[in-house]
Amino acid sequence: MNWDLSAQPEIVQRLAGYATQGWDVAKTWVLSPAAWSQFGLLVLAFLLAWLITRRLRPYLTRVLTPAPDARGFMPMLRRFALIFLPLLLPLIAFALTAVGEQVTRSIFGSGAVIAFGKRVILFVAARSLVREIIEDPLLKVLGRFILLPVMALYVLGFLDTTIDTLNKTFINLGNISFSVMSLVRFVIAGSILFWLGRWSNDQTGNYIEKQEEIRPATRQLAVKAAELAIFGVCFLLLMNIAGIPLSTLAVLSGAIGVGLGFGLQKIASNYISGVILLLEGQATVGDFVELDNGMAGTIVKTTARAMILETFDGRWIVVPNEDFITTRVINYSDQGSSNRFEVEFSVSYTTDINTIPDIVAAAVRKHPAVLDKPEPPDVELRGFGDSGIDFGVEFWVNGLDDGKNKYTSEVRFLIWNALRDNGIEIPYPRRIIEMHEPGTT
Repeated sequence: MNWDLSAQPEIVQRLAGYATQGWDVAKTWVLSPAAWSQFGLLVLAFLLAWLITRRLRPYLTRVLTPAPDARGFMPMLRRFALIFLPLLLPLIAFALTAVGEQVTRSIFGSGAVIAFGKRVILFVAARSLVREIIEDPLLKVLGRFILLPVMALYVLGFLDTTIDTLNKTFINLGNISFSVMSLVRFVIAGSILFWLGRWSNDQTGNYIEKQEEIRPATRQLAVKAAELAIFGVCFLLLMNIAGIPLSTLAVLSGAIGVGLGFGLQKIASNYISGVILLLEGQATVGDFVELDNGMAGTIVKTTARAMILETFDGRWIVVPNEDFITTRVINYSDQGSSNRFEVEFSVSYTTDINTIPDIVAAAVRKHPAVLDKPEPPDVELRGFGDSGIDFGVEFWVNGLDDGKNKYTSEVRFLIWNALRDNGIEIPYPRRIIEMHEPGTT
């Protein structure tokens, strides 16, 4: 094929050159006995790999599958190995093809066809990895749009040429100039490092949260410190991979300092307040708190900027960390500390009030949530009302009298039943009305 393409654009001429080279290689392969032998070895290697995989995969599945309730390092390692079983066929085919390549090179002195087949098998393995093994959305996107195109270029033999072209193509932004290849490398490395950082942070956070002997506030602080350390290392690695000198961070830190001075005071204040709260342990996840402005709820999550409260009606309130430092905060929980509540009641004036404390205290003590420490139920005489004698009983429980817990309501039921069983009347307002006829007294 001798076409005159001198008048065509350079890209057309280059593509035509690639097509010509491919046509020449194809003719050589079709007419060469060595090439046909290599094709035959490729087919044989694939069929043999398929037969081996068909018998070996059920056996490996049975051996590697642990008991459903098995825990520990070895069961986890076996479950991890099971994930990669879809790669068994291409890996066996690759190994057999490599053996066939050595045979053909020793006999014919050439192995181009079978080497091409090995690259195709690697592409099949990469495709199985992306489609059947990788489950993380970010890694799946990277595999689909980066790994598979790179493997396709490698199979066709265009990978080195493509890399060279990307290295020679530059993008200019003012005084800044960088190659397209460096941009691609930055995106790939940044995505992988971000995923590794997120995965490491999740694993570290889960491990720290399981250490129940450590105070909850200390665990939260450790999680935040680990998060900063992990993503800090990822950032430094990314700068190194991208070829950005760390000395330029001095300028960046100066810009950040100016930004903090003008527009980021609140963000910095909230972040530092969050660290102080974690260090002092005044309020942490699980505590029920009430702020000075009346907002109240259980702390369900702490972030670098704010704490999230969940009210008893299921609503979430985002409260900046600074509010916990600069305003008054009432902590009702303090990680499981007891709280005191009281219930008021009255009895009629015909009652022997000396028996009331023992009767009511014994009734309240029957409630499973009522504590004997720091104090047992205490019945107090509060006053003499218009209709009856007023009493109050104080009792301690772990938790709050709201949401799923209705301590005061349940205690009122106990008091009512105890007074009724002992024949004690609970008074209600009574009025005596005297009516006189006119002219009488």
